[in-house]
Amino acid sequence: MAGTLIHRATLDAENPLEASLRESFNLHEPHLRPPFSLRTFTPDQYSSLNDAILFGILREPHFAKTHIKHLHAITTDGYCYFTSMITRIVDELYGKFIDSAKIQLIWLTNEMINVLAVGFDRLLVALLRQIVGGDFSEGNLWLCSEMVSVFLNKWDCILEEEPLILTYGLYVFLRVLADHSRLCSDPRLDVLKRLEIEFCVRVLREQFALCLKIGRDLIRLLQDLVHIVEFKSIWKDLLLNPGQFKVDGFEGVLQIYRLRTPNLYFSLRITPEMERKLRYLVMNVKFGNQRRYQVWFAKKFLFLSERETLLVDAVRYICSMRHPSGEVIEPEAIPRWAVIGWLLKCCRKSYIEANLKLALFYDWLFFDEKEDNVTSIEPAILLMVNSIPKYVDVTNTLLEFLLILVDNYDVDRKDLIINGVVNSIRVLVSKGVIGSLDVLTHCDLLSPLLREMLGKLLLLTQTTHSEDLQ
Repeated sequence: MAGTLIHRATLDAENPLEASLRESFNLHEPHLRPPFSLRTFTPDQYSSLNDAILFGILREPHFAKTHIKHLHAITTDGYCYFTSMITRIVDELYGKFIDSAKIQLIWLTNEMINVLAVGFDRLLVALLRQIVGGDFSEGNLWLCSEMVSVFLNKWDCILEEEPLILTYGLYVFLRVLADHSRLCSDPRLDVLKRLEIEFCVRVLREQFALCLKIGRDLIRLLQDLVHIVEFKSIWKDLLLNPGQFKVDGFEGVLQIYRLRTPNLYFSLRITPEMERKLRYLVMNVKFGNQRRYQVWFAKKFLFLSERETLLVDAVRYICSMRHPSGEVIEPEAIPRWAVIGWLLKCCRKSYIEANLKLALFYDWLFFDEKEDNVTSIEPAILLMVNSIPKYVDVTNTLLEFLLILVDNYDVDRKDLIINGVVNSIRVLVSKGVIGSLDVLTHCDLLSPLLREMLGKLLLLTQTTHSEDLQ
């Protein structure tokens, strides 16, 4: 009988996916050694044999080369089914995998890239999502190292076949490099940081046209890395010498600010399990009954202080969250703004809190109704409005942060930012997200100075609306 792929506690039920793979392996085991049968298989037989080979590669490292030759001999669909199964087990089982299975998984990923398997891009995405922000465990650092090495070693192949995947890797490694750079004295990270810097700089310098696909969040991530010499140089060129990037028509940071970041990039920074829990919170848990779910979530994903950076990733994801048509949503489910309010309260470090607020307001700064979606700016205004009067300190700090951003985020492009925030306010009112901003401007609990500054912004909003009507 075959062994196991995952760690399982004594009282844990058997995982149905692993059980299915093991069952296929036990069924086909007598035929998994040379000479291989080259007979024609029915669709069910073909799927079952693929499952058996996959289990064998992950569970029997000493026979992996034999199993992969068998796979090459029988595949008839460009490895489509095989890679889809690998991707599925990464999504569902990776966190429980035994170490030897993880090692085999990376080996198998390289093999799938070598043969240009259909779906190898989705497999790379699945593995990138298993890299956890703020996690300095040996296993997570090992996965970072292995994945950045895959991207560097398979550069030419990925660039030719699935070039957009390079931007997914760039987004992930820019983000985790910011975490890794904060532990300057940890020798475990020295080699890894050099690999991450090498990959990110190579993408930015050699394939900047692709990098523009990331949109404005590319700038948000790069700002966390300006203290690194290589990125300081990149930032200088972005501001002063955009021609260095050799992209026709590229004129600098202003152009990137106007590009909305596609939602897929935000999902790259949370694991599938974390995504499922967040979606469950905002779709199935009744508002007022969320306490025990929040406690469980914090114990599961935020149990170490270093993992606080995940809060920023979670907020960026929640702001981008859409409900696919057909999904059944609890009518009284906890709203997105309330989840974000709770995550804000989880911040213990001031720089994490500042980054979380920036993530919350980032689309406000460059909002364009033609390109952006009102759902991305909705949580921030609803959090401010609904925090009055019980949590008015939240309203005060968020409003203060927004007004400081307007004045200081990018002084050279302040007009663009004022226009973005003005557009945000105008659209939020016109779309009925809030009836008016009177709840803020006439709230005695708010700082008079903040109300005065907000009033000046509202005058700009009214001016812009009048110009639109004309």
